[in-house]
Amino acid sequence: MSDKESVRYEAADGVATITLNRPEMRNTLTVETQQLLLEALERARGDAAVRAVLLTGAGEAFCAGWDMVEHGRRLSEGKGFGDTVRAYTNPIVLTMARMPKPVVAAVNGVAAGADAGLAFAADLRIAAAGASFVLAFASLGLGADSGVSWTLPRLVGQARAMEMLLLAEPVTAERALDIGLVARVVAPEELAHAARSLALRLASGPTVAYSALTSSPRLKAGDSRG
Repeated sequence: MSDKESVRYEAADGVATITLNRPEMRNTLTVETQQLLLEALERARGDAAVRAVLLTGAGEAFCAGWDMVEHGRRLSEGKGFGDTVRAYTNPIVLTMARMPKPVVAAVNGVAAGADAGLAFAADLRIAAAGASFVLAFASLGLGADSGVSWTLPRLVGQARAMEMLLLAEPVTAERALDIGLVARVVAPEELAHAARSLALRLASGPTVAYSALTSSPRLKAGDSRG
């Protein structure tokens, strides 16, 4: 599959469904995939017929992080983590945070590292049983990026956020539900239907009011720090 096909966009019944589509690579993100994801989010933002956005992954993973083969090549070219985050990852998360329409993340499998930040930037998260969240920044000697240090404490509280970031242990879907990181856990075979039903419900609701409820003034003002 070419990177041109690595993000699918479908709009119907007021819902834009954006699917990370590299299942054979566990939906790891290349630079081009990130560019396509950003374009898809901007397309949903600008389409008046779209009233809710659903983000998910194809196959067994939501998103297992960056494509490290490509990233290694970029490092050899003198392009570091910060370059990629500033140029691609932060704009994606900020676009989600500033989206004037509710965003639902359907977490079908592992959501790892910076790319767990994609799920955290959504307004609602629904997870399949067996999904997990893995924040391995500390294990790699990195600081948190992709808005994680902003979104995570506000989702689960400072103490649990520090536990996830410092210990870098996988958080199961069931544990995520217990600590308030996700709104709902369903059987894997029910996830697509449950997530779309939720997105359709939001699409039929008061979008302007939803925007006022969910948008972060600080992020809307342009704060893109990790």
